[in-house]
Amino acid sequence: MLIDVRSLVKTYEIGKIQVNALCGVNMQINDNEYVAIMGPSGSGKSTLMNIIGCLDTPTSGEYQFGGEYVSKMNDDQLADIRNRKIGFVFQTFNLLPRANALHNVELPLIYAGVPTSKRREQAKGALERVGLGDRMHHKPNELSGGQRQRVAIARALVNNPSIILADEPTGNLDSKTGEEIMAVLAELNAQGNTIILVTHDEHIASHSRRIIRLRDGLIEEDRTLSRN
Repeated sequence: MLIDVRSLVKTYEIGKIQVNALCGVNMQINDNEYVAIMGPSGSGKSTLMNIIGCLDTPTSGEYQFGGEYVSKMNDDQLADIRNRKIGFVFQTFNLLPRANALHNVELPLIYAGVPTSKRREQAKGALERVGLGDRMHHKPNELSGGQRQRVAIARALVNNPSIILADEPTGNLDSKTGEEIMAVLAELNAQGNTIILVTHDEHIASHSRRIIRLRDGLIEEDRTLSRN
């Protein structure tokens, strides 16, 4: 089992008011799954994504990631897990505007201290996996929205992470380009990557193989989709 979440609670203090974002979530995700996490605003899906992605810690409960007790880690340990095991894809791409695609994809490897020649080779390989081998020297403003998101996916892939965590990855794209990005994610899942997709869009979620719906800080539905 890759992810094991038990009795997860997250409470925020806003002035004198306590807000319960997660109210005892239990969830397991295995290697090579393709899961969509859905829910309306305020359902807790962003909080759950932040905890899964080691960007936040729970108030109580347990979170194991690859057998490690993430819920008990300090900030430095969480950062190490993020760098080694999680690839992030965001709605807004988050690319450096003055750096070309190759350098943008190299960034996680630079932070990890990977030697120049090796990281360049890995970055090229990641760009080729998302169909951008011929665009690696282009800057973001020379790429379409879909190509920018492919660069962001390549950056998420470059460290060979345990999971790719995609937060509304088609939110800034037109529907045709969004379909192309979902095809890239489906192909990566077919190659063995575990993908966790956070979305409010039913159509986008339908590309996954399992949908987990949250409401009021609890899992309302956990359903595996049939594939003909």
